[in-house]
Amino acid sequence: MFERPRFGERAWLVQIDFGEGRVAERLEELRQLVVSAGAEIVGALTVRRAKPDPATFLGSGKVTELAALVREHGADLVVFNHALSPAQQRNLEQALACRVVDRNTLILDIFALRAKSAEGKLQVELAQLEYLSTRLVRGWTHLERQRGGIGLRGPGETELETDRRLIGARVNRLKARLQRLEKQRATRRRGRQRYGVPQVSLVGYTNAGKSTLFNALTKAQTYAADQLFATLDTTSRRIWLPQTGNVVLSDTVGFIRDLPHDLVAAFHATLEEVKEADLLLVVSDLASPDNDAQREAVTETLRQIGAESVPVLEVGNKIDLLDQSPEVVRDGCGTIRRVTVSAATGAGLELLRAAIDERLHTATNASSGEKNTETNSASTQDHTEPFWEPLEREVSPCP
Repeated sequence: MFERPRFGERAWLVQIDFGEGRVAERLEELRQLVVSAGAEIVGALTVRRAKPDPATFLGSGKVTELAALVREHGADLVVFNHALSPAQQRNLEQALACRVVDRNTLILDIFALRAKSAEGKLQVELAQLEYLSTRLVRGWTHLERQRGGIGLRGPGETELETDRRLIGARVNRLKARLQRLEKQRATRRRGRQRYGVPQVSLVGYTNAGKSTLFNALTKAQTYAADQLFATLDTTSRRIWLPQTGNVVLSDTVGFIRDLPHDLVAAFHATLEEVKEADLLLVVSDLASPDNDAQREAVTETLRQIGAESVPVLEVGNKIDLLDQSPEVVRDGCGTIRRVTVSAATGAGLELLRAAIDERLHTATNASSGEKNTETNSASTQDHTEPFWEPLEREVSPCP
């Protein structure tokens, strides 16, 4: 498993600018991630390059400069805000004479810190093992070549293969246990659907205020803090809405740009709750200068997990930091698309409750109407010939 950063470890940050923009916002996000992992930040280096160097990601000149900075400031950890290959990580550690951690490793480590439930711990362990299995060679570089000769003979390849086999066996066991948990979750979900209980899931960028909003809506006491990935385990509570009745509201793990694929795959069972929801409350931090990019990252993550077709109600949070008033925004068809609130102060929460109720009630009525229409249509076709006539009115774009 990964060595978790110890409290007081001194970290130097590295951000490469490949012309994608928002360099300051990305570096600030990395700062928050490193602080969440428990390290002390002693400095940062921003480098502009056209593309990564195959050997060291930075290039030999900048690696020399970084090594001097690491020695000068006594850093014992260098954190890259990018995904490094095993070879790049090994070369950097040799050149810098300290540990090197990439973005994926950092996120996985924070997830390991935050996981509380048995399922969450299994999911994190699976993601870590699958990520680690590609980097085993780093620990056996002195034993991996079996070409014969003095110093090159021995059981190195056997030990490496043994480690891979043990990790593979553990991965299979974890997947089997997670599949059982997924079946249990699916059974509970079918039970809610059978009794007609709508499912609403809170999703959004990490630290957008989802857990604070969840607590405010449900009167729950789940952990909420001003830090990245404060919530990892999915929590569900029941709320009552005047028109809809009982509704299950779920607080889910926050999204982040460039989320590791192994992590998305490992959290498949948890993210199924998002895919099967009747309505997604996509929470965004209106006070963040990087809000637009964060919303794009959430949209991309929803697409990755196959939830892009689930109905969405946008929730703009933290209006108290902008001195704004709550607002309900409707589209040209009169459908509520966005509500602005402050989960911290409670401003706009009643508007949000009413908006959720309206969207769910409208969707239920529309679904019932479609079923009745299909039934009537089928009945008519049994007794009459098909009848066609040209459309003489403009088709409404509204659903």
